Amino acid sequence: MTFVVTTPSFSGPVELLLQMISSHDVDILAVPLGPIVDAFVAVLRDDAVSIDVEDLSEFLLIASILLEMKSRSLLPGRDDTEPDEEFVGWEERDVLLARLLELRTYAALSDAFVSLLERATRAYPRLRGVDDGFEVVPPDLLAGVTTALLAGAYLRGIEEKPVPVLRLNHVTVDAVSVAETVVSLSQRLPSMGALSFRALTESLGSRIEIIVHFLALLELCKLGLVELGQGSTFGDVRIAWIDEGSEVDIGRVDVYEG
Repeated sequence: MTFVVTTPSFSGPVELLLQMISSHDVDILAVPLGPIVDAFVAVLRDDAVSIDVEDLSEFLLIASILLEMKSRSLLPGRDDTEPDEEFVGWEERDVLLARLLELRTYAALSDAFVSLLERATRAYPRLRGVDDGFEVVPPDLLAGVTTALLAGAYLRGIEEKPVPVLRLNHVTVDAVSVAETVVSLSQRLPSMGALSFRALTESLGSRIEIIVHFLALLELCKLGLVELGQGSTFGDVRIAWIDEGSEVDIGRVDVYEG
């Protein structure tokens, strides 16, 4: 279907109008685009006329090109690029797709503004101000401040502060040596047989003693005098003396500080 337009300066198919404007046979400024669009919309509203999607797409393409050409003619500082040179190598569907994407962007933006306006209608601003006779008086930050107080504050600020002293005379430190515990265990374990670490330390009263006994067992294991084992995760640690004829060399025991 070929859409025929009628203007004061041209009458004929809309495709021919675009071709004549591109070749400068018809001045774009002399062609009113509003009546052309109105006539096409009137055809769309006519139930007796059936328009194919291809024809509709072609008219939208031509109308958008004419609109851009006329906008460029009306704007100052127009460049020397001819309309036909600008669209060389462009497929008609590509140009139409670009226009449709641009229209979708504006449509999405309008939907966002509509959503903001709908949320704004649910807000009710305060219509009246402060009640009559109500006065807001800020507090006086210098109330009660005298020159004597300022001088005292200045002197306290510039005076030399005492150096803090940390006193540890109230702290009791258990003097427990890993080396001494290694010697003690080497004398006790051969006669105690296989036992658990829990049973070995159940008579101890402080945590530091338990830690020192564990370190002493690790030293004995490193020296190859005891065998340590654990049957399951988080299970009891089993202890077994494996060398009854050996003596402990204290010089090979690591020194633990703290």
